[in-house]
Amino acid sequence: MTATPPSSSNKICGTVAIIGAPNAGKSTLVNQMVGAKVSIVSPKVQTTRNRILGIAIEGPAQVILIDTPGLFIPETRLDRAMVGAAWGGASDGDLVAYLFDVTKKSINGNDRKVLERLKEMSAERPIILILNKVDAIQKVKLLKLATDMNELCPFAATFMISAKTGDGVNDVMAYFIKHLPQSDWIFEDDQITDMPSRLLAAEITREQIFLQLHEELPYAITVETESWEEFENGDVRLEQTIHVEREQQKAIVVGRAGARLQEIGSMARAELQKSFDRKVHLKLFVRVTDRWKDDPLYYATWGLDQSK
Repeated sequence: MTATPPSSSNKICGTVAIIGAPNAGKSTLVNQMVGAKVSIVSPKVQTTRNRILGIAIEGPAQVILIDTPGLFIPETRLDRAMVGAAWGGASDGDLVAYLFDVTKKSINGNDRKVLERLKEMSAERPIILILNKVDAIQKVKLLKLATDMNELCPFAATFMISAKTGDGVNDVMAYFIKHLPQSDWIFEDDQITDMPSRLLAAEITREQIFLQLHEELPYAITVETESWEEFENGDVRLEQTIHVEREQQKAIVVGRAGARLQEIGSMARAELQKSFDRKVHLKLFVRVTDRWKDDPLYYATWGLDQSK
């Protein structure tokens, strides 16, 4: 979206929490609305691990989008922390948007539990339903799904979109703006996320690892930006460590003679330069860090609650 600095008398500013199951398309929708990558996207479930703010500007409105981890049945401490972050994001929103992947074609037990909780929340704030990937389902089935979901939760409005192509997204944004409060903007008009550059850079590299390794590497992996050095000509040099849990995983990431790691670095560097609009010099390391998911520093860095 293109920023148009408004007069102080008609500013609009508020938060919208985007929630839904893993791989529903939440990060894709946030990136589409912001007009830039602020949240990583991959086919791997639970790519988003914390609450990420994307900041979209449309005319007089600054719409603060909270991209949350997916809602699922948690099994590990990290799972519980992520689900807690998702519901915390919902509680923080002026509006809540529940994104549902219509390629599922039916409502499962976990979806029903989420809808029950959303029904309780609807007494406190407007909750809207966004049916995503509508180009992949017959219209009659889509309408039946929308009807069934509205019977389970009194949604304030229902939208049908494709977050990937942007079809229908402008209508959703217009609804957000209409129902957010008049208020001064919280962020500068050129800011698109509240995520520190080091964390965003680490996320971009983690995205490339998932995109290139697919099912070869388990979900348990994280990236840490160890150093960020800026030069007078505007270039930046980053050193990042890819943390895995076992030597076998390290071998997968490094690849034969380091070829896989070089390819990951090349693709990540290209995305980093696009995101930061500057030349990036990237050095990657791979380290076996046993039980990094139990490290309290990891949870603190990402704003997750380890006690969940």
